[in-house]
Amino acid sequence: MCGIIGATSSRSVGKILIKGLQLMEYRGYDSAGIALNQKEQVFRLRALGKVSNLEEMMVEHKPKAKTGIAHTRWATHGEPSEDNAHPHGSNDEVYIVHNGIIENHESIRARLKKEGYKIISQTDSELIAHLIHFYKQKLGKTTQAMIEATKELKGAYSIAVIDKDKKGKVFAARQKSPLLIGRGIEENFVASDPLAIASVAEGFYLLEDGDFAEISKDKIKIFDETSKEVQRNETLIEATATATSRGGYKHFMEKEIYEQPESVGNTINGRLGENDVLNNIFGLGSSDAFKEVKRIQFVACGTSLHAAKTARKWFEDICETPCYIDFASEYRYRNPLVEENTLFVSISQSGETADTLAALEYAKSKEYLGAVSICNVPTSTMARDADWKMFTNAGPEIGVASTKAFTTQLAALLMLAISIAKSQDINKDKRAEATQDLRNTPSLLQEAFALKADIDQITENIASKNNALYLGRGMFFSIAQEGALKLKEISYIHAEAYPAGELKHGPLALVDDKIPVVALAPEDSLVEKLLSNLEEVKARGGTLYVFGNAKSKIEIKRGKFIKMPECGTYNAPIVYTVPLQLLAYEVACHRGTDLDQPRNLAKSVTVE
Repeated sequence: MCGIIGATSSRSVGKILIKGLQLMEYRGYDSAGIALNQKEQVFRLRALGKVSNLEEMMVEHKPKAKTGIAHTRWATHGEPSEDNAHPHGSNDEVYIVHNGIIENHESIRARLKKEGYKIISQTDSELIAHLIHFYKQKLGKTTQAMIEATKELKGAYSIAVIDKDKKGKVFAARQKSPLLIGRGIEENFVASDPLAIASVAEGFYLLEDGDFAEISKDKIKIFDETSKEVQRNETLIEATATATSRGGYKHFMEKEIYEQPESVGNTINGRLGENDVLNNIFGLGSSDAFKEVKRIQFVACGTSLHAAKTARKWFEDICETPCYIDFASEYRYRNPLVEENTLFVSISQSGETADTLAALEYAKSKEYLGAVSICNVPTSTMARDADWKMFTNAGPEIGVASTKAFTTQLAALLMLAISIAKSQDINKDKRAEATQDLRNTPSLLQEAFALKADIDQITENIASKNNALYLGRGMFFSIAQEGALKLKEISYIHAEAYPAGELKHGPLALVDDKIPVVALAPEDSLVEKLLSNLEEVKARGGTLYVFGNAKSKIEIKRGKFIKMPECGTYNAPIVYTVPLQLLAYEVACHRGTDLDQPRNLAKSVTVE
């Protein structure tokens, strides 16, 4: 993992490959490398750290070639080092870049050593190069060698390959890891992210699991595992340079926080009627299918899981449907019991999250009513594999710490709850209220940005601490969890969220005058209970930072009360998200961390 790009052209491809790597750098990295198929040999460079380090080496060496592959790495096997960086080679002939994880790498490593291969790195990826070389010696053809080599691989992979003996060609293979081909003019490309080649490709072909490709500057051939040539429809993908520009903001994360009114507007536009959602907004036949829903199973990871946990209350309230929520990484391993007429819902920004895709694949073998996906990428694997889907239309999200993906997922989930209730003809008044709340959400998000001045007043105190507690009750507990996740992701402050009522059952032992406590206090049925919990913090000398519109009296001697906009019942969790994002962002800026590419993290987690 993380980013693959390959190119074959009538012009030199070095600059194209480096630019492509830079456009994918948001996905996470610890090293980068490039291999160029020159006249006499394959020229390879690898560098630790950012792509700019590799770019400096390219400027120094000035290599020229019309075919090559390149990669940014996020370590899964082996520490960041030049030896572990991609591309990996075998016998100075076959070079590969790889995303994914090969689960049976230990047995393959042992076999290759017996065959006499010298294995230099700690990675599972290098083994693929040696396997392809091994089969090429037997079969003579690179594509056939790839087909045979991948039969030995267990796990997920997307691979791009160059062969010293096959000038002008890039080879590719995909299995459970995203990969696409870009068609240009007298040049063609392969990449794991369309942003990498959006400026040079005129059309795209999405490879499917089990596909192999042989690409030259004027021809694209795609094969299945039986070597039979297959056709894949050309797809147009909207991916522009503005998506990878900060547009005057200091960081992508800041830009994406402030894009949320527009992004949520894009999510709801064309899907709301006057007092209800429109029919079949999750796809043809979805409204009829939703009549049968009796239970809902959610799976997701990280921020998307917090969206599901927040939305659970909406589903129980509006469509009176029991919900189960699982970490996607754990769902398959608990042998879940599937009750009749259960709807399976998977949530992912990229639609390529490996754990979520594996859960969806598992679910499709069970007797679910059907599968709904909520994601931001129409061309993603998850979108293609689901029965019904909603695209959040948030636009590309470059910052690793998710912001607009979360709020647009919440909007989509609220529309799903309304849609199911409408199909079952229940709770008409609640549907109308929720619909109106959705319509008002973009303007309330805009209003919430005015809180930055208050947030600036508390930033320094929180930034100087190493721990923080977040508190909420009801569905605001999961909003508190998301707020804590944002703080730890980008500022590296240890932050944990708890239901406020759980304080006295253990976490209260952490409270002293050195730990900031962030609490959410909307005016709802639990506000009086919450105020009692906050008194427990005050009695222990805790510093409280309370975001709320509670009309009940809140007196804070240590800390600050920050007045929230007046929200509706259903859009309040979405709006309360914004100040927590701003707080995390400002604290991280104060601490001087790498906000857009926080250490150890990747944007699109395509390995389990």
